[in-house]
Amino acid sequence: MGRLVPAVTRALDVLELFLHGDGTLFVPEVTRKLQLPRTTVHELLTTLAARSYQVPVADQPGRYRLGVRTYQLGSRYTEQLDLAVEGRQVAREVAETCGETVQVAILDDTDIVCIAKADSNHAVRMVSSAGHRLPAHCTSVGKVLLSALPPRELDARLDGRELTGMTPGSITGEEELRTVLASARERGVAVERRESDPDVSCVAAPVRDRTGSVVAALSISVPMIRRTEEREEELAGLAVDGADVLSGRLGHHEGQK
Repeated sequence: MGRLVPAVTRALDVLELFLHGDGTLFVPEVTRKLQLPRTTVHELLTTLAARSYQVPVADQPGRYRLGVRTYQLGSRYTEQLDLAVEGRQVAREVAETCGETVQVAILDDTDIVCIAKADSNHAVRMVSSAGHRLPAHCTSVGKVLLSALPPRELDARLDGRELTGMTPGSITGEEELRTVLASARERGVAVERRESDPDVSCVAAPVRDRTGSVVAALSISVPMIRRTEEREEELAGLAVDGADVLSGRLGHHEGQK
């Protein structure tokens, strides 16, 4: 691995400060947060401004905001994003950590469609494939995605729909489903126990894009023979962590709604 260049590291540290606060930076603020000499900070800010990575705020001497060059770079990054490709990579990483099957799915009307999957390393595991479609109300990923819909859109998708069950444990009543969705919305995690497969339990968490919108969900599935309350809590945490990593790759940053 090559040596890190201190000046470049400092310049990137300055740019990353814009991820927080009101989107502007004052020279003394940068000096305090990065613990750098004032002269060094002035040189960094002047250089970044000269390359249009930041620009002075009108009528506020010493205060800067991001420049057009950062937008151009961000736009190019967004153009290259592929949710399925990024999802497969993160799913593999999570599966290597927990040893269970990991899926990333999106919502299509009232169904979910699996777009990425990494298999468990156990002999007994859930069997599915990318492109697999299931009723959203019977799955943990589906509950996450339905819970993220605006109220009117959720009403439009549910009103008059028959909630057909896949197992005896499936939710088939709209009132019960809405209660479960409210819980998933509040917790940031949804759980499914024997609802799409009588032998499988799943936990899922939301994946957000750079605007903060929920665009997918990441789930971890475990056969009921390996499920315990403690294991479910552990997997829920790993699902949240994995979903956060994938969200970050889509441009979402911590603390953003």
